[in-house]
Amino acid sequence: MSEVTETAEVQPTDTAPQSINDLQPKMQLTGTVTRLELYGAFIDLGIGVNALIHISKLGKDRVNRVADVLNKGDEVNVWVEKVDAEKGQIMVTMVEPLAVDWKDLEEKQVYTGTVTRLENFGAFLNIGAEREGLVHISELSHGYVKHPSEVLSVGDEVQAQVLGFSKRKRRIDLSIKAILEKPEAEIQEVDEVEEFDYEEEEEEFQTAMEIALRQALGTNAPARGKKKKKKDRRKNRRQRMRSQQDDLLDRTLQR
Repeated sequence: MSEVTETAEVQPTDTAPQSINDLQPKMQLTGTVTRLELYGAFIDLGIGVNALIHISKLGKDRVNRVADVLNKGDEVNVWVEKVDAEKGQIMVTMVEPLAVDWKDLEEKQVYTGTVTRLENFGAFLNIGAEREGLVHISELSHGYVKHPSEVLSVGDEVQAQVLGFSKRKRRIDLSIKAILEKPEAEIQEVDEVEEFDYEEEEEEFQTAMEIALRQALGTNAPARGKKKKKKDRRKNRRQRMRSQQDDLLDRTLQR
C-alpha cells in the first residue's frame, strides 16, 4: 500500500521549471513514479528528463524495498538534491532538506528560530539546521539574566545572530543580545552569586589596615597590587565557570 497520499500538498510556484536548467537544489516539485528498481525509483518531473530517487532517500526511516513505499503511477512530492545538466542527471529526495546547511552558516548572519529547550546555562534554538543552536545565558540580554526562563519560554520565536560554529563539534553558538538595541545607559555588570570567600575578606581587611598605616606615616600612595590580584582572581573564577558550562554543553550535544 502506498504511503504517498499522506504527503502534504505542494504549493504552486510562480514559475514552474521548464527544463533541467531551471532546477535548483532544495527546489520542491511534484512528480509521477514511472519505474521501480531495486535501488530506487524514477520520477517524471514534466521537464523531459526523469529524476532518480535512491532507496535511501525515500524517508527518514530505513526502507528495505522500494515497493513498500512507492507504486508505479504514484504522484509524489520531492526535493531536488543534485543536478548535472551536462549529463542530464537529476537526483531527488522525499526527505525534506534542511533549511540551513553547514555550508550556509556565516558569522553575524541572523536567523529566526524557535526555542526548544531551556537550561541553566542558556537556551537552545531550532533555526532549521542539523543541530540546535545555543544562546548562552550571557548572550540573552544586555542586562543581567539569572535564568533563561526570565526572558524566554519554550516555543517562542526569536531572532538570533551567529557568533560562531563548528561542523566537527556539531555546534552553533548564537546571540540574541547582538541584535538588540543597547540601552542608553549601560547597565552595570552584576557579579554572579558566589560563595563567601574568607581569603578575599581577609585581604580586604589587610588592605584597609595598610591604608590606615600609610595615612599615619603621611603617604598617600595607593596599594593597587592586592586589588588587581583580587580582580584577576574573580576573572579567573568566571572563566572556570564558563569552561565548566561549555563542557556540560558538549556532553549535552553528544547525547
